[in-house]
Amino acid sequence: MHIERLAPPLWPLLNKFYRSHDSSMKALKDGQLWVARDSEIVAGVCLSPVVGGQWLTGVFVAPTHRGQGLAARLIGEAVADCEGTVWLLCHPDLERLYQGMGFSQDTVLPQSLSERLVRYKRNKPMIAMGLNALDKR
Repeated sequence: MHIERLAPPLWPLLNKFYRSHDSSMKALKDGQLWVARDSEIVAGVCLSPVVGGQWLTGVFVAPTHRGQGLAARLIGEAVADCEGTVWLLCHPDLERLYQGMGFSQDTVLPQSLSERLVRYKRNKPMIAMGLNALDKR
């Protein structure tokens, strides 16, 4: 399994991967896109800059490759050189998964993500988690 940052001309491949699995995820154009691939993309994530760090979105692993620690490996590679905090917004059912990667609900969100969380929570249960730069080492 090869993990790599996608070059901008290849960004449509990540959206194609999401669509092929009927996922509503989308690759954000202002971010860094990371993928895991065998002969084809089997997992992807997106990191977008926000005040104080990065926002992790688009975490998706193909159903055939789940349960193998691939999300943790991919996220680990993607955030390895990030400065500041890496935040994510997720369903409460995923808290244990992200805790295993070092994320914690004990985090202070930048205003842009705090406002987004309030909007998201109107329609579904959501929590915010963060991973500080010191915790990545």
